[in-house]
Amino acid sequence: MIDRPSVLTTEIAAEQRHVDAVYARLEELRSGAGEVEAEGHRRAQLGNEGALYERDVLVHQAARRLKALDSGYDGLVFGRLDLHSGEARHIGRLGVLDATYEPLVVDWRAPAAAPFYRATAEDPLGVIRRRVIHSSGTRVVGLSDDLLDPSAAPEGMAVVGEGALMATLARARGRAMRDIVSTIQREQDVAIRAPASGTTIIEGGPGTGKTAVALHRVAYLLYSDRNRYAGGGVLVVGPSPTFVRYIDQVLPSLGEEGVVLRSLATMLTGIEATRRDNAALSAIKGALRMRRVLSRLVWLPVPTAPTRFRTVYGGEVLTLDAAALAAARKAARRRGSTPNSSRGQATTAVLDALWNVSRSWAEPPEHWERAEFDAELRDRSEFREFLAAWWPIVDAERVLRWAADRSRLARSAGSDLRRDEVPLVAASFARAGWSVADVALLDELRALLGKPPKPQGRRRRPEEWEMQEIRLSSDRASARTQVPDDEDDEFSLIVVDEAQDLSPMQWRMLGRRGKYASWTLVGDPAQSAWEDPDEAATAMDAAVGTRVRRRFMLTTNYRNSAEIFELAASVLRRWEPGLDLPTAVRRTGAEPEQRVVSDDRLQDELRAAVVELLADVEGTVGVVTTADERDDVAGRLSGLGAGRLQVVDSIEAKGLEYDGVVVVQPAGIIAESSAGHRVLYVSLSRATHRLVVVTTSADWAEPPADRPDPDRLAEPLSLF
Repeated sequence: MIDRPSVLTTEIAAEQRHVDAVYARLEELRSGAGEVEAEGHRRAQLGNEGALYERDVLVHQAARRLKALDSGYDGLVFGRLDLHSGEARHIGRLGVLDATYEPLVVDWRAPAAAPFYRATAEDPLGVIRRRVIHSSGTRVVGLSDDLLDPSAAPEGMAVVGEGALMATLARARGRAMRDIVSTIQREQDVAIRAPASGTTIIEGGPGTGKTAVALHRVAYLLYSDRNRYAGGGVLVVGPSPTFVRYIDQVLPSLGEEGVVLRSLATMLTGIEATRRDNAALSAIKGALRMRRVLSRLVWLPVPTAPTRFRTVYGGEVLTLDAAALAAARKAARRRGSTPNSSRGQATTAVLDALWNVSRSWAEPPEHWERAEFDAELRDRSEFREFLAAWWPIVDAERVLRWAADRSRLARSAGSDLRRDEVPLVAASFARAGWSVADVALLDELRALLGKPPKPQGRRRRPEEWEMQEIRLSSDRASARTQVPDDEDDEFSLIVVDEAQDLSPMQWRMLGRRGKYASWTLVGDPAQSAWEDPDEAATAMDAAVGTRVRRRFMLTTNYRNSAEIFELAASVLRRWEPGLDLPTAVRRTGAEPEQRVVSDDRLQDELRAAVVELLADVEGTVGVVTTADERDDVAGRLSGLGAGRLQVVDSIEAKGLEYDGVVVVQPAGIIAESSAGHRVLYVSLSRATHRLVVVTTSADWAEPPADRPDPDRLAEPLSLF
């Protein structure tokens, strides 16, 4: 039952043998399809009409089979069901039969695969153990089990990976623990099977399994109504790229049916945020007031816009100075909807201004006709070049980079940015790359800038697959599931993990993609680090709409040991005494340690603690520190752990889990933001077995005398 490397290695080896047999059979099938294709071409050499028809049929069928076999090659086998009947049923991207027509792999879309997606501990559907098989190419690299029916499990059945902790509880002796397991399973089951419509909110503290529940819910909904969600698409949003990669491993099949996995750093095609702003700067950029700043910014002239235009018409010189051009810009803005879609209005405004100049003369040329005047000027290269420079089509990235100019940002700030905030925000836009908070600003700018007018008389060139007389279903699926470049694409279902941390501007970004979507929101208000909960709640309401909401609470922490979680909870309650936190039920006897050292001993003690945990626990070890110290700590610990050690900052730690954790300088984590005590609560609850705190301050857990009002701090609990 214990997830020892020897048990895991044995189980991986057993699955690898089956996977090897599947790939060997796949090669036989590919060879057979190739022979059919060759036979089709041989028949065509007979030269008569019937032979040509037979060739077309054989070649087409063989091509379809080869394409299907190739499309499911990598990570072909991703699941296994151990049933009450004693059958072990493997699930994969396509069905594969052996030479006697017995199934080696069941296609995940087949009815026989349904329990893989629909079974829960409350309703196991005849499944004892559900196993997710993680592969890299043809090699099995990991396993993750759910023990759905412990009472039916044969003696010695191994349970590894994600489900091992729950299985330990389920197999424990005593009615009390069995009742706890029953409560956990009942809470999870009702959340997984909740109706798809409206907004489903899954709320729970650390270790309650809320993320796993959300993932099973996605799989359940996707399998139950594939046509709806495959056609409209599913967007899964996690707080960091690390978390999104984890989801992709846990549910490898989701990508086949139009599921897009994104972090807040990678929401926009072609842009990946490579850094995070500090808490104060993130609070400014995430607030709704930034939308008003950006709405003014997009209408400013580009930095290189000409301030004078001169041309000759009918032998007369027509000149527009800076004031005249400014008036023309205002006129174009009044007529247009967005800058990029208003090039036509800008053209008209400049022509109006030039015509008015000609009319202002003492003796205007009466023989000039307005239509002829406009037509000739429009056709001049100098006029077109001026317009391209004066009112160019711009993209969001350039507009935000231009805001690095303090004076330009100040012109847009109005009363929405304080005088001392302008240089901070402007300086951040001058840095290389983009921050996570910038991504939502870029998305807002794309919406505010609008799309340029479409060229008239041009048609989109059809894709090759659209021109085929006979199309395969796999062709259509491939075209449908490609992530579109159009950022206005909307989804049928949006899943958001760690939803309590989204800023108002990030809610606006997601809201554009889910105007008619169903939503599943996963979070823990006690972990919220956003400073203005009312504004965040308003933005969330606008994003998800007013349709029915269902809220599910997961109340039992079964992943942290009780010893570890009691420390984390006690720290948080010192700051906010009235919080309702989950109950941890698994005791290990390993108390968390606090090691107080002098400044000059800190690094040595940190390294010693990491070495100790790597030797003591059998899985991964995480080191959690402040954002400013992360890279330095990672450098000092490089070479340790052989892939088992990960150094993260306190924000990156959200949603992650380690067998052992070292938290470095917790007082520094608290000091990073006004909600730093909540961030520390998250950091302290990342460990399942061992926790060590290395600090130079013995009273790091004590809140200062001037801490914020606890009642105010508790407001984020009403976010959902």
